[in-house]
Amino acid sequence: MKALVCEAFGPPESLRFADVPTPTPGPGEIRIAVHRVAVNFPDLLIVAGKYQLEPAFPFSPGIEVSGVVDAVGEGASGFAPGERVIGRLGYGGYAEYVCVPTGRALRMPAGMSFDEGAAFASAYGTTYHALVERASLRAGEVLLVLGASGGVGLAAVELGKRMGAIVIAAGGSDEKLAVAREYGADHLLNYRRERIRERVKALTAGAGADVVYDPVGGELADQALTSIAWGARYLVVGFAAGTIPAIPANRCLIKSASAVGVLWGPWSERNPQAADEVYRRLLDMYCAGLLRPKVSGVVPFSQAREAIAALAQRSVVGRRIVSVRD
Repeated sequence: MKALVCEAFGPPESLRFADVPTPTPGPGEIRIAVHRVAVNFPDLLIVAGKYQLEPAFPFSPGIEVSGVVDAVGEGASGFAPGERVIGRLGYGGYAEYVCVPTGRALRMPAGMSFDEGAAFASAYGTTYHALVERASLRAGEVLLVLGASGGVGLAAVELGKRMGAIVIAAGGSDEKLAVAREYGADHLLNYRRERIRERVKALTAGAGADVVYDPVGGELADQALTSIAWGARYLVVGFAAGTIPAIPANRCLIKSASAVGVLWGPWSERNPQAADEVYRRLLDMYCAGLLRPKVSGVVPFSQAREAIAALAQRSVVGRRIVSVRD
C-alpha cells in the first residue's frame, strides 16, 4: 500500500510517499480502507519531533480517518466488513489502510459524508470535553474563543452556542470571523485591529469572560488572561502560534480563576466508557442537525505534504481534508 512516511524529524516537505506492507488486523482490531484523513495540528508537531508522542521511524502522521471496514481481526466484535467508520489514531492515518482497536472506531451515521467523518471526532471530542468536563460551561456565561475560525475553534463556537453561552469569537481577519458568525458567534473580535482586553470588557460591561478557549497560545494568551471574569476558567487547548505562554499565577489569584489543561486523547483512553458517551451525544447532535463540521477544502493524497505545511501559516478555515481514495 502507499503511505506518507516520516523517516526523520523535520518539516512536512521532508515527508515522502512510499510503498509499505498492508497491515494485518490483530486481535480486537479492524482494518479500515481509508477514504479521507483530516489534517490536524498534531500532524505538524509529530513530524517535527515536538509532539508528546514520538513513534519509531518510519511512521505516518494522521490522527483521524474515515473509511470502510476492510477486514476484522480475531475477537473484534461490533463491526463488519463494508461498514463506514471513523478511526481515531495516535498516528498512521496518511495511508491507504490502517488498523485500529474496535474501541477507537465509530460507526458513521447514514447521512455523514467521508469528508465530515474525517473532520468530526478530534475537534468535537476535544471541544465537548473542554467545555463540559473541564470548564462546566453554563448557559448565560461568556465564552471567549481564540482562533475561532480553525477546526477546534469553530467547534467551540458551535457547541458553546448549543450550551447557551454568549460567544465572543476572536480571529485574525474579518473573512475568518465571518465564518464564526455563521456558526453562531454573538460578537466578533479582530485581534489584529483591537486589543482583546478592551473589546471583551466593553462587551461584558467590565465583567470579563467566564471561560476562555485557547488553542492558540503565544501573546494572545497573555491578552486573554487580562480579560477574565471572577471565577473564570482558562482552557489550555493548544499552541498554534508556536509559543507556549507562561501563565501569570497572580492573574488566577486575583480573579479566583483556574487554568485548566485539555488533552482529549489521553483522557479518552483513561476513561473509555465516558468517551463513548461523549461521542454518542455528539453523533446524536449531528443526526439532529445541530452540528455541521466545516470542511473548507479537500485535496488529493499527492498534496498531503502541502496540506500539513499550510497549518503553520494558520490560513486554514475549518478543516482541510486529504482524499486517499474515492
